[in-house]
Amino acid sequence: MLDIKFIRENADLVREAARKKRIDFKVDELLKADDERRKLIALTEGKRNEQKNLSRPTAGEEISDSRRQSLKALKLSIEEEEKNLKEVTARWQQLMLSVPNIPDISVPEGESDGDNKEIKTWGEKPQFGFKAKNHVDLMLAHNMVDFERGAKVAGFRGYFLKNDGALLSFAIWQYALEFFGKRGFTPMLVPSLVRKENLLGTGFIPQGEEDLYKTQDGEYLAGTAEVATMGYLADETIPKEKLPLKYLCFSPCFRREAGSHGKDVRGLIRVHEFFKWEQVIICEASHEESVKWHEWLNRNTEEFVESLGIPYRTVLNCGADLGLGQVKKYDIELWVPLEEKYREISSASYFHDFQTRRLGIRYKVGDEKPVYAHSLNSTAAPTPRLLVSLVENFQQADGSIKVPEVLQKYLGKNVIN
Repeated sequence: MLDIKFIRENADLVREAARKKRIDFKVDELLKADDERRKLIALTEGKRNEQKNLSRPTAGEEISDSRRQSLKALKLSIEEEEKNLKEVTARWQQLMLSVPNIPDISVPEGESDGDNKEIKTWGEKPQFGFKAKNHVDLMLAHNMVDFERGAKVAGFRGYFLKNDGALLSFAIWQYALEFFGKRGFTPMLVPSLVRKENLLGTGFIPQGEEDLYKTQDGEYLAGTAEVATMGYLADETIPKEKLPLKYLCFSPCFRREAGSHGKDVRGLIRVHEFFKWEQVIICEASHEESVKWHEWLNRNTEEFVESLGIPYRTVLNCGADLGLGQVKKYDIELWVPLEEKYREISSASYFHDFQTRRLGIRYKVGDEKPVYAHSLNSTAAPTPRLLVSLVENFQQADGSIKVPEVLQKYLGKNVIN
């Protein structure tokens, strides 16, 4: 959420942000609602003061019948104005939740993720001297996954990971904990079941609500540990000397994949339930600090992928591929040989104070006025999607799958036969 004072003073900048992000938001509607809200606040407060003065007789004076009638009429008028103010404020608040954050000047133009800008590639793509298999056929051949029973139990996009499929996932999780844990993060297991205010605070509502699962009690299943982690600090004021706060969080994640019913229907690329390590940082309110930690977070994941030996590329996301609150975002995409393309497995984003203003996360120095902090996050290790590239890139001519060296001690073998 942006400050209304900033929006009023920079309306053209907000208009440009909406255009660049391809978000249907009209700042003039918000400003009109804000003008009406301010007018009603002033009017209501003026009538309350008038009511207060009329209710205060001078010494020895009784309130006359005419004054009583005036007070009665004034009370009814105030009630009407308060009703109007409540309606206008609700509309204003809804519009405020739809204001896009301002993208960084380095964010390229574009209409979709197809316009993201490649800024880096790493690793050599495998050249197979045999007929290679895709991850589905490989994992089925090694009894690592069961899609039929997955669909029977969980429905469309359901799956069971089993045997080396399950053990390989555990190996990735354990290795990720060791790898990222050396970088000063506080590890946490966080809830997937969250209240709506946490999704509003992180910006997943209203823009992404259609992709969320909702319970009968009005709670939601989050699609990333970022949501619960940011909620962990909601309405708190942090001593500045404790910044930055760095969390490495693990959780099951849930996404409806709304609008993608016909995409990637086979395999582990696009599933409804998955598991993910997430990096989250809260830092001081400085653009330079946000940029520094953004690069650091993204590089952490790049180095993790490099240690696994999987070819990848990093892209700078265009305006249309940014969420409501993101200032800038990188995606890391792993090479999938049998598709002959890169597939996204990580996003690193920074938000300035967009999320912290909504959630009330501030810091202060001594007796100074509290300041809204800045927030950042980045995927560390997502499964099972990471398995797709891993098994395809490391398949051998005899049908076996070589296990990356860094995972061998966790899996207890160097090859899956």
